[in-house]
Amino acid sequence: MRPWKLAETNYGYVKEHAFEVAVLPLGATEPHNLHLPYGTDTLEGDTVGDEICAAAHERGARVVLLPTIPYGTETNQMAFPLAMNVNPSTLAAVIGDLVDSLVRHGIRKIVLLNSHGGNDLKPVLRELFGRTPAHLFLCNWYQVLADVERDIFVEPGDHAGEMETSFVLAHRPDLVARRADGALAADEGATAQTRFEAVNHGWVSITRPWHLLTTNTGAGNPHAATAEKGRRMMELLVERLAQFLVELSAAKVDERFPY
Repeated sequence: MRPWKLAETNYGYVKEHAFEVAVLPLGATEPHNLHLPYGTDTLEGDTVGDEICAAAHERGARVVLLPTIPYGTETNQMAFPLAMNVNPSTLAAVIGDLVDSLVRHGIRKIVLLNSHGGNDLKPVLRELFGRTPAHLFLCNWYQVLADVERDIFVEPGDHAGEMETSFVLAHRPDLVARRADGALAADEGATAQTRFEAVNHGWVSITRPWHLLTTNTGAGNPHAATAEKGRRMMELLVERLAQFLVELSAAKVDERFPY
């Protein structure tokens, strides 16, 4: 039993140990190019959550890891079979209900650990602010290493690219599909440009129709991925996020929190 993981612990332990911080991972169920599993985002949420909460627990943090939500917003991937969509309003309602549950159980510090780029969760924080005594923190873990990712990867990629493929190679290599010659069973992850320069430069944003943007849902070339890169990425994630959980667990909630 890992006592910081709610799915594995028991009431006998929980009734004797109060938690300060709850971590709620959010994943998705969607295709990831031709070589990664549909549950990639959920696997990432499980694994990052496991690693950072284990390290924080070892350092004395009173943290509990909740089960990962395996569905996310897929409105722009619905042209691909078995992309399982939960609308943003539905996802926000589920998060709100879970926050209410945690507050009733005395937990006021909640971290949303997001693994899916389609989950736009900042509005959830804004809507719940002032309506709940809980303090919510959002961590899109795939953005945590933006300052060093080019030291690890040739081209991290947006979806099922080098970064995500390295992650799965490090933690579940049995789920990575390969061709008979051993190469990844993936295309190059090339993406299309829109006809508008303002959109291509990021001055104007859209919800990208994934079947027009990509060939097989991949955005970013995965072929330079290695398990070693995935392990290095995890080391840095644990270094940065476990320390945050330790500090959050120890922090006193007062009228100036989190300042």
